[in-house]
Amino acid sequence: MRSSCVLLAALLALAAYYVYIPLPSAVSDPWKLMLLDATFRGAQQVFTYVASLKNKLKLQALIYPVLQALDFNTPSYQQSKNTPILPRHVMVRYWVDYFKGNYDFVEAMIVNNHTSLDVERAAALRARLDWPSLLPSSIKKNYKPVLQATGDARIVQEIPQLLDAAASPLIAEQEVLQALPKTYILTCEHDVLRDDGIMYAKRLERAGVNVTLDHFEDGFHGCMIFTSWPTNFSVGIRTRNSYIKWLDQNL
Repeated sequence: MRSSCVLLAALLALAAYYVYIPLPSAVSDPWKLMLLDATFRGAQQVFTYVASLKNKLKLQALIYPVLQALDFNTPSYQQSKNTPILPRHVMVRYWVDYFKGNYDFVEAMIVNNHTSLDVERAAALRARLDWPSLLPSSIKKNYKPVLQATGDARIVQEIPQLLDAAASPLIAEQEVLQALPKTYILTCEHDVLRDDGIMYAKRLERAGVNVTLDHFEDGFHGCMIFTSWPTNFSVGIRTRNSYIKWLDQNL
C-alpha cells in the first residue's frame, strides 16, 4: 500500500496503557491526514482532534472501538458480559480508571445507576443512544433496556467526563457527526463493544457520512492481534486483511 498521510494512532496494549503518535502542528493538505483508533484509551483525544480538524481528516478507521459510557446494558454488553479478554466489569473499570474515578462506583455503573431517570444530564442524552431504534432485530434479539428509576447521581457529579461527547462520540450532536470523514468500523459478535460500533455506524449514516461497517460473526475483542503462530487464528487474519483492503481502497 502506497500513501502519503500522517497517521494519528491510539494503539491498544495490555492493561489499558496506550501509545500515541502526536498530531503535527500544521496539516496543509486535507487528504494527508488519516485517523486510526484501535480502541478505548484514545477515544477522548481522537474525538477532540476530529472535532477541531473537521474536514481536514481524510478518513477514520475504528477497530472494535469503545464509544459511550451511558449504557452498559446494550444487547452486546448483556450477551458478552462474561466473555474472556474484555468482560463487562473490566470495561467499566477501564472507564473509571481512565478518569481516575472511584472504583466503588463500578458495580452501580454496571446496572446503569449512573444514568438513571433521576440523573438530569443523562436524560438529555438518552435519545442519541436509543439502541432499540438504532440496532437491527438480529442484534437486539430478546434483550431489554435496563433503565433505573433512581440511581446514584454522585457518579456523574464526580466523573462528569462519562457523559462528555469528547470521550463518548456516540452521544455527540448530529452537527458534529456531519463533519466527520469517510469511516470504517470493524465490530465483532463476541465483544461487549459490538453495539457501540454498530450504533455509531447508524448515527453516522443518518448524518450523511460515508460508512463501512465490517462485522465478523466469529470475531472477539482483540482478535486482530492473533495472526502469528501459535495463535494464528483464522478470524484474526481475516479481520486484518479486511481492514488493510479497505485502507488500500480508500487512501
